[in-house]
Amino acid sequence: MKKIIFVLIFIQSLPCFSQRDIFSIARDGNVKELIAYLELHPNAGNEVTKEGFSPLVLACYRGNKEVAQFLIENSKDLNSKSTMGTPLMAVAVKGYTDLAQLLLKNGANPDGTDEKGTTALMYAVQFRNIELVKVLLEHNANKTLQDKNGKTAFEFAVFSGNDEIINLLK
Repeated sequence: MKKIIFVLIFIQSLPCFSQRDIFSIARDGNVKELIAYLELHPNAGNEVTKEGFSPLVLACYRGNKEVAQFLIENSKDLNSKSTMGTPLMAVAVKGYTDLAQLLLKNGANPDGTDEKGTTALMYAVQFRNIELVKVLLEHNANKTLQDKNGKTAFEFAVFSGNDEIINLLK
């Protein structure tokens, strides 16, 4: 009987011993879990997936605001670049204006690009996110940059037909 109780207790405690990786925590974990992981793996914040995604890019893209905020405030590189772009571009695609403001306030480059030369401003325009366009312009996003097809944020705005965004970029 004692053996059965011991086995049951052991099985119930297994989740406590199983450790998720930094990327899983970035996607859907919490700060307590992140801090515990970083205590055991101090350089984990600098790791990237095979696609080049940092924990910060993943937290930003997934909208894991608590973890993203911790990583933003404790990161040395807010402009880490994957094939899909920077953390700022991730929040621009997903529309997380509050995280964009936090990234920019902490020194993120508003003009980072992805492989296609697309900037966070271009994404904000394409997704018709007026609030984010304003935030990026307030942080001196360069509206004259061109993607690899030669298009500027203004040209994307004209294509979108959103007069308010067009006027912001004139």
